[in-house]
Amino acid sequence: MDPDTALVVALVIGVLSIPAIVSAFSEGRSPRVAAFVLIAAGALAVYAINQSGGYALHELPDVVFRVIAKFTG
Repeated sequence: MDPDTALVVALVIGVLSIPAIVSAFSEGRSPRVAAFVLIAAGALAVYAINQSGGYALHELPDVVFRVIAKFTG
């Protein structure tokens, strides 16, 4: 997997796991699946950073748009 794609997937699933964590805590349940998804997102992000040599914060929008452009045409 391309490091840019891995980073974007990590960002998307990491952001999507936050409402699941909040929902689980508000209902008094333990957020097992959401925590596993957050760990997977972290692992993908670490993989992307290791493979690419690192990302600066100002590069993230360019990376996201580059991945979107790659998949849309």
